Amino acid sequence: MNNLKLEGEKHQERADELAEKVKELEQEILEKDHQIQALTRKNQVLEEQVEKLETDLEEIKHTADESHSLKTSNDNYTKKNQVLEEELEEADKNLKETTEKLRETDIKAEQLERKVASLESEKEEWERKYEELSEQYNAAKSELDEISQQLEAI
Repeated sequence: MNNLKLEGEKHQERADELAEKVKELEQEILEKDHQIQALTRKNQVLEEQVEKLETDLEEIKHTADESHSLKTSNDNYTKKNQVLEEELEEADKNLKETTEKLRETDIKAEQLERKVASLESEKEEWERKYEELSEQYNAAKSELDEISQQLEAI
């Protein structure tokens, strides 16, 4: 009976550990979701920057067409255009890196979701085993009580 009691306590401890692990995994998922949101926002900002840079690039090209009279102005605009193209390339590179990180985060989130599902399944199995052991314990206790009453009756 003590073994059953100890085993029941062990199962309860294991169930508590698993519940804590599930909470930790849920927290990790929440953190990953926050990271995804941050990366998504960063991606939006980069896209806005790309649009702004493209707009700036168009404005510079238009200004260069109108400024044929001054070679110096044209040279300056050409330099500015080159810088903006470099910034655009850098922004595009950052966008690609951010997209890749987002994909990696999605993959990690999916893996964590599968892990949580697995742990929940394992938790349910442990709870089922605990219930079976509790039933066995109660049956044994009832039988012991009956035997004890019979012995007292003698």
